[in-house]
Amino acid sequence: MEVVTGLERPWSLAFLPDGAMLVSERPGRLRRIGVDGSVSDPIAGLPAIFVDGQAGLLDIVLSPQFGTDNQVYFSFAEPNFRGNKAGTAVARARLEGDALRDVDVIYSQEPKLSSGTHVGSRLVFDDAGHLFVTQGENRVAPTAQELDKLQGKLVRIWPDGRIPEDNPFVKRRGVRPEIWSYGHRNMQGAALHPVTRKLWTSEHGPMGGDELNIPEPGRNYGWPVITHGRDYSGSAVPGSVGKSAAGMEPPHHVWEVSPAVSGMLFYSGKAFPEWEGNLFVGALAGHALIRLELDGDRIVHEERLIADRGLRIRDVREGPDGSIWLLVDEDEGKLMRLRPAQPATQSE
Repeated sequence: MEVVTGLERPWSLAFLPDGAMLVSERPGRLRRIGVDGSVSDPIAGLPAIFVDGQAGLLDIVLSPQFGTDNQVYFSFAEPNFRGNKAGTAVARARLEGDALRDVDVIYSQEPKLSSGTHVGSRLVFDDAGHLFVTQGENRVAPTAQELDKLQGKLVRIWPDGRIPEDNPFVKRRGVRPEIWSYGHRNMQGAALHPVTRKLWTSEHGPMGGDELNIPEPGRNYGWPVITHGRDYSGSAVPGSVGKSAAGMEPPHHVWEVSPAVSGMLFYSGKAFPEWEGNLFVGALAGHALIRLELDGDRIVHEERLIADRGLRIRDVREGPDGSIWLLVDEDEGKLMRLRPAQPATQSE
């Protein structure tokens, strides 16, 4: 069911302790949506944001200690000093009423190469308190293989921006120490597996070849050298040698035809007990919510739910009551809620 309409390109949502939500809109607005569906004016205090194409305000998550520190973390496209290029950045701030205070940019992708494409991004805290940041390669594909650049990399940092000492490249000269894994194209989904507690990511391929991965430290996931996709011209991707190569990790799961995967959720609620442990992935071009059944880490079944040509599903989250919430990415975007069907009542 539709809960809110009229949101402009909504990108991410995060539940507050009182049941209200923070929702980011890509053109650079953050709003609070009440439990009654009321929509606030834009929350003040956001930094300068580069808004063009796919770039703008992106993911929003609460601090693991939100109950005591009131901090929120958000990713966004950060402009360079000329304002003509951007890179993925992450900031944290204190939420006070309808304003952000003490905004602090803790991570900036360098160099800044994006003209409005392939900026990612999702934010996930792991159980040890590290913050994972997914990104894109700014549509400059070779940078995904260049370890002195942050394009096309999954990075892992502490919540204040410090680099964990056990990151895989900390002691390598000429390599960015933030890097956890590399060779990624444009990761717009990420979630922790409820049992293994490992991070899973979803990644856009070009024309075909969307991926799910379970990124391991220091591993190379191949883009653009290996891919199941084709260039948008229909030709082979420039620089690609095919679907596999020595020293490069194959995707954990691949869609040969791109659904254009975005937000991800491992379901653990009680509202849909038959779906416990399933992985849900939003599909933009696929206009559907993808449900994947797992046997351990192995995907054993796929189903497309609520397939509708009008739904570009950007984000999927689990609500406090176990319902599933979706953001539909359009100029007139929507917040939707999935709940179990109510049993029909018999008339007496």
